Amino acid sequence: MARIVAVEILMIDLPPKVQRVDAIQSFVSQETPMVRITDADGHVGTGYSYTIGTGGPAIVSLLKETLAPKLLGRDAEEINGIWHDLLFTTHATAVGAITSLALATIDTALWDLRCRRAGLPLWKLAGGVKKSVPLYSTEGGWLHLSTEALVADAIAMKSRGFSGSKFKIGKPSLAEDRTRIRAVREAVGDDYLILVDANQAFSLAEARRRAAMLAEFDVFWFEEPMPADDVGAHRELASASEVPIAVGESMYSLSQFKDYLVQNAASVVQADVARVGGITPWLKIAHLAESFNVPICPHFLMELHVSLVCAVPNAPLLEYIPQLDDVTKSPMKIEDGKAIAPDESGLGIDWDWSVINSRIVEGTNHILKAEA
Repeated sequence: MARIVAVEILMIDLPPKVQRVDAIQSFVSQETPMVRITDADGHVGTGYSYTIGTGGPAIVSLLKETLAPKLLGRDAEEINGIWHDLLFTTHATAVGAITSLALATIDTALWDLRCRRAGLPLWKLAGGVKKSVPLYSTEGGWLHLSTEALVADAIAMKSRGFSGSKFKIGKPSLAEDRTRIRAVREAVGDDYLILVDANQAFSLAEARRRAAMLAEFDVFWFEEPMPADDVGAHRELASASEVPIAVGESMYSLSQFKDYLVQNAASVVQADVARVGGITPWLKIAHLAESFNVPICPHFLMELHVSLVCAVPNAPLLEYIPQLDDVTKSPMKIEDGKAIAPDESGLGIDWDWSVINSRIVEGTNHILKAEA
């Protein structure tokens, strides 16, 4: 029995290396709550989640006061049971971002611990489908960047073997978005994927107009065109649009994805392992999407998602946004525009604890231990 004897909670802050602006917000800071779970045999699993600048202390508080105490003494191998017990414990605050992000911090730590005990990498223990996955880049496609900058980055990514680039849209006029997308298409040719992301900025009427424009340039998908809780509007858009509709980064439960899939409201789902509550629900969402013959292309967190997309058969692309370079000893491995799933046991993230310990946000470090 892998009895849990200690839980450490902490949070670090990771300012983005480049300015990140989309149609509705700026990514000002990456608060990163972390959990380290130790079992009675001395094995340690590390998990994490994130915010884009607000809510981190609330996640730490939920972990410290409510969730982590319930882990002590539990068998760490009972991952699904623990996840459901913790969800019920927080039923008054679920479904929602704070609760899901806290659950994910614990769940990813438990999976890391399971993999380390088994001596297997996550991508194999969770399914073991493929060793690598093609990448598309988002880091050079932010809304505030000039058209020239978008073009230059797309050309650079294509030269590195990437499959495509994603660009933020949502300029005040359709004509501005058209000018930017046209320039990129003319620069990279027809054999390079162009993906666009509106970050929920449009009404249904405006999303229809932009979708028609995007079809002119063979855009691969139109991401988050409208508020994610409006399934009906996405169903209407998906039924009329020539461009596939992608959605999922702003959804927090398996049931929300079910609603989209049964109503044919999305052609691509983008479950974020942190925002849905961890690896346990992420895998369920991926398999649910597979049953509808729909691909899953997750949002952000490439260092963790690389193992998950290599564990399932319906994950054709991985989003490239560097996140953890400052707090890891080695970056995610890339060869010929493909991300390579790590073979090390656990999540495959090589944490640099000397750096992490020096960057802990004051007041967020707590250690809970089971009674002897």
